Amino acid sequence: MTTTRPTDPSAARRSLRREIPSAAAVLADERDFTAMRRYASFPFDDHAGYLRQMEALLRTLAAQGVLTTVGLFDPDAYAQYCTDRLLDPDRPDSRSRYTAEVARTGATVTYDGEPLTQLLPLLVAEADRRANWDHATALLTRAGRCDTCGADLAHAAFTRAGQAVQRLLDALGDGSHHLVCSLATGEPSLLAVLHADCRPGASPQLAEHDALVFCTVLAAGLALRTPGGIVSRTTPHPDDTARGPATDPARGTPRDTVRGWSLRDAWPHALTAGEVFTAYCTDADTGEPVPPEPGVSYAAGLPVTPPPGHACHP
Repeated sequence: MTTTRPTDPSAARRSLRREIPSAAAVLADERDFTAMRRYASFPFDDHAGYLRQMEALLRTLAAQGVLTTVGLFDPDAYAQYCTDRLLDPDRPDSRSRYTAEVARTGATVTYDGEPLTQLLPLLVAEADRRANWDHATALLTRAGRCDTCGADLAHAAFTRAGQAVQRLLDALGDGSHHLVCSLATGEPSLLAVLHADCRPGASPQLAEHDALVFCTVLAAGLALRTPGGIVSRTTPHPDDTARGPATDPARGTPRDTVRGWSLRDAWPHALTAGEVFTAYCTDADTGEPVPPEPGVSYAAGLPVTPPPGHACHP
């Protein structure tokens, strides 16, 4: 079969353009946008107008068949980037070079034609995942070796974290589970989220990247014996109501169930129903009580048996 190649130079350039990916870095919030307005070469006056122009550009590139990755533009990181490379921050080409660096090393998502109002929350969430992963990885690299057996603490803790997640999901059983692992590591604290869908006779359905981040954060807590905990929120499948939590009488729908575990002795230990209620219904910043959420049951954490052998200790 003979392939027809474009002979018109402009058509050839358009064809080639579709094969060269693009990158964009977006000022996601008003504060970051205001910080960039100190540069005279920055051509925008209001954040809403800037976002409209950015979305129009992304849509144009998508219509041309150009793949675009989108990251976050951080004014503080940009200023440091320019300082480190002796660049003038008040130049468009400096912003272009920083955008390329974000695309190469930062958290990004691929633009698929959606409005920025849908894309930006996904991008912020991806940036948060990346930051927590990087922080947890840095903590693990400094963990050292077990003072009892000499094992590498990072490797042992990651293996133990994987076992803990598997046993937690086994204990929770059927349902759609939303797990949050948080560690008190100072500022910033560490947080990871994992969604898992579990059905009888099948392996849990979960995103591998989220599972990796979750296990890395949990491993940091286990390796360093850092105070922390895990909270699960389970929604029963519609066909599992007979085996699932009680039905919400006001809505006639299955109730979500919240359970919790604290990290002690390098393993998750079940909290009581009262401890779960207190933890879930207290404002983390002020310490003030928060009204319980309608349609939610607060239950004790389920027992999770640790693997045999000793838990490595720093």
